[in-house]
Amino acid sequence: MRVWVYITVGALVIIFALLGLWKQNQFALPSGETGVMATDEIAPGTARQPLGTSSRTVLTTDGVLHSIPLDEILSGGPPKDGIPSIDDPRFVSTREANFLDGDDVGLGLVQNGAAKFYPYQILVWHEIVNDGDVLVTYCPLCGTGIAFDPHVNGEQLNFGVSGKLWQSNLLMYDRTGDGRTESLWSQVLGEAVLGPHTGTKLAIISSDTVRYGDWVEQYPETLVLSRDTGALRTYGFDPYDDYYTSDTVSFGTTFSDDRLHPKAVVLGVTLNGQYRAYHSDALPEGVTEDAIAGTMITVLKEDTGSVRMFVGPEQEPLPYIRGFWFSWLAVHPETTLFK
Repeated sequence: MRVWVYITVGALVIIFALLGLWKQNQFALPSGETGVMATDEIAPGTARQPLGTSSRTVLTTDGVLHSIPLDEILSGGPPKDGIPSIDDPRFVSTREANFLDGDDVGLGLVQNGAAKFYPYQILVWHEIVNDGDVLVTYCPLCGTGIAFDPHVNGEQLNFGVSGKLWQSNLLMYDRTGDGRTESLWSQVLGEAVLGPHTGTKLAIISSDTVRYGDWVEQYPETLVLSRDTGALRTYGFDPYDDYYTSDTVSFGTTFSDDRLHPKAVVLGVTLNGQYRAYHSDALPEGVTEDAIAGTMITVLKEDTGSVRMFVGPEQEPLPYIRGFWFSWLAVHPETTLFK
């Protein structure tokens, strides 16, 4: 089965090349001299999270804004939309979700009073689900499953898979219908890194990477993302195989840190301009307290493995990014690791 999938993917690549569609469907990157944009030159209206905005330096190349080096943006192989997002998601009840067992992992969240479960066995083939007020994203290379609010400046954006990667991580693009106005968004940063929206951050929606059995026990009436996606894929088979446990990192990333295995799962937070990672497996169940730059952090881990973080005496929710250690370290090399 594994060989069949590789042959199929290879055949699709050859077909794209022969038809001349590969280059045509690549997300275009600017070229030319690069300069630094002054803060007062950047258009106002940047979307804001309660805990701040991007602190990355904004550059301009050929009039295009970006906050990451252009030579670090790599092709992941498939062209723009070669990995199809799910834009009209359908859901089934737990009684109909007989393709899952209790140990299957996915992203669970509760939005507008409705509990939903997005199996990774489906997301691994699509990476993005545009589900109304929720943007569900998953990057298999980085193990990052993150839900975002897709609204920017009052407008609900629709996202697709660009075919590009930065530090091995998914670069999404917003579908404006015009290549000149589209932006690339780093999933692990949760912000636009190239195009008109550069520096704009998407608000994170609280979610959990959990086993299906644990999620159903807590939310027995949950809806489950259906395999009826409109695409022909081998759901239930993971093309990344043993990648999740190997030492391998790729697509522009390197790893020489000896504190954790590169694929160890961490929960990364940003607060007061500082970065901290929490090793998920090392966090004990119950309450753990920490402080970042003098600000108290409360971490609550349930017996299902789900985690909630809160900041300050008012216990405001603190969003975090869950993913592989190498991925968090690649974009936040100055991070500290909680012990």
